[in-house]
Amino acid sequence: QVQLVESGGGLVQAGGSLRLSCAASGRIFSTYSMGWFRQAPGKEREFVAACSWSGANTFYTDSVQGRFTIGRDNVRNTVFLQMNSLKPEDTAVYYCAAASKAIPRRSNLVDYWGQGTQVTVSS
Repeated sequence: QVQLVESGGGLVQAGGSLRLSCAASGRIFSTYSMGWFRQAPGKEREFVAACSWSGANTFYTDSVQGRFTIGRDNVRNTVFLQMNSLKPEDTAVYYCAAASKAIPRRSNLVDYWGQGTQVTVSS
């Protein structure tokens, strides 16, 4: 079992930045690929970013490429999402995700979810 707890969400103006963190506990964190998903009201949960167990390989959805950065610290058992140049369309609940078998670029690859943290970007 892996427990994931997100933090760092909030309200920010367009063009601003936020840094989301996800603290993991339970099974060996470094063996899991990690990712971030988001869900806006009335929409399906969508992939945002993911990284391999080492953090060496990273993946992003096109809409955040160049603005968001995913990284992890396997000593502190944390993964972060640095979000820059935020846009109103980035408004959503952001979820941390852990996957044991593949890099979580789709929801059906995720083994564990965090509870989510709200990000609101005002125009």
